[in-house]
Amino acid sequence: MSSTSEPITALRACWLARVVDAVGLADRLKHRPGQLSGGQQQRVACARALAGKPEIIFADEPSGNLDSHAGAEVLALLGSCVRDFGQSVVMVTHDPVAASHTDRVVFLADGRIVGELRSPTADSVLDRMRRLDRVG
Repeated sequence: MSSTSEPITALRACWLARVVDAVGLADRLKHRPGQLSGGQQQRVACARALAGKPEIIFADEPSGNLDSHAGAEVLALLGSCVRDFGQSVVMVTHDPVAASHTDRVVFLADGRIVGELRSPTADSVLDRMRRLDRVG
């Protein structure tokens, strides 16, 4: 093995350790999927997405099948991807609470952009969704 491959391997191991730490599953690495809670399984999916260091993460209803606590954990993790790892997250959701964890919400109707909110709250997202339902 050449000397140039050693730093790459060490850097990759360091990155993966950061990802495992970020998802909070260091003590569960040897567990099988059936031994993990729904929230832990979702965090494993997030870790797998992060492992390759993508610039953009696409998240389709990331908290949709989770209880409120596990959903909040996953949304916090996605927020940390943006703040701590410099990644961009594009999330699709119908959940105003999930949408409120973002910097910007873009509203779509019939495949077209019909609105936008910056620094959204759950209430402002819900209000905009209700107005769009009345129009549509």
